[in-house]
Amino acid sequence: MMHVDHIGLSVGDLDAQRDWYQRAFGFDTARPFEIAPVGLRGVFLLGPDDLALELLERQGSQAVNRPATTPPDALLSRGWAHVCLRVDDVDAVFTRLIDAGAGTLSAPGDSPEPGVRFAFVTDPEGNLIELLDRSGPVTA
Repeated sequence: MMHVDHIGLSVGDLDAQRDWYQRAFGFDTARPFEIAPVGLRGVFLLGPDDLALELLERQGSQAVNRPATTPPDALLSRGWAHVCLRVDDVDAVFTRLIDAGAGTLSAPGDSPEPGVRFAFVTDPEGNLIELLDRSGPVTA
C-alpha cells in the first residue's frame, strides 16, 4: 500500500497563504504546529478525498530553490517542499530507496505526531520525499 499522504509547501507568510488557500479552494484548517528549535510554523489544510496540503513557514526562508542537505534546510527555499508517501513499513521502504540510490536526509524515527514514524530521502535530483506510516488521514 502506498499513496500520497500530503503535499508540503514552503511559504513566506503562513497566515496570508493559509487564508488564501482556504478562500480559493475551500480547505478546512487542521492542527497548526510549531517546531521552535528550527523557527518553523505550519498548518495542515484539508480538502476533499483526504487531500492534505501542509503549509510551512520557516524564519529566514528565501524565494529561490537551493539543494537541501536536511529537511529543515529545504524550508529555507519557498515553493513545493516535499511529497510525502504513506507506507506500511517506513524502515523497509527507506532501505529499498537508499539501495536504489536515494540520498539520506533523515533516517527513520519518531515523528512529532504521536504514534507515527517518518523518514526523509532525496531523489537523484535532490527533491525531498517523506515516508510516513500514519494509519489514517490527516485530521482536524
